[in-house]
Amino acid sequence: MNLQLKRVWSDDTGTFGVLMGPDGPFAVTVELPWRNNEPRVSCIPVGVYTCKATKSPRHGNTFEVKGVLNRSLILFHKANTIADLLGCIGVAEAFNAVDGVPGVTESAKGFNEFLALQLGVREFTLSIVNV
Repeated sequence: MNLQLKRVWSDDTGTFGVLMGPDGPFAVTVELPWRNNEPRVSCIPVGVYTCKATKSPRHGNTFEVKGVLNRSLILFHKANTIADLLGCIGVAEAFNAVDGVPGVTESAKGFNEFLALQLGVREFTLSIVNV
């Protein structure tokens, strides 16, 4: 399984993208702004990564992005704005303002769709690009 994260916008309010699966786009994402890959305050660099199934005490069954230089515990999980993130990738269904702040909405639906697509998968490749 291969997924692609196409980042479509980034500024101080966040980094926003579209998750692409084998059949096309299926979810949107929110990440922290680019801050030189600093742990807990930055999105991760553009590149190709291996993602492995894991169970997080806070987020339950999910996937961890591995192989990011000087970073660890980068998870996919539900999120609506960068206030919900510490360097992870938030998955949702739509781009929308949340309390007047740029964000994404319907995160439970988007994250569940992400997990359903990964049913039975223990590992996948994630390619992150800026468009």
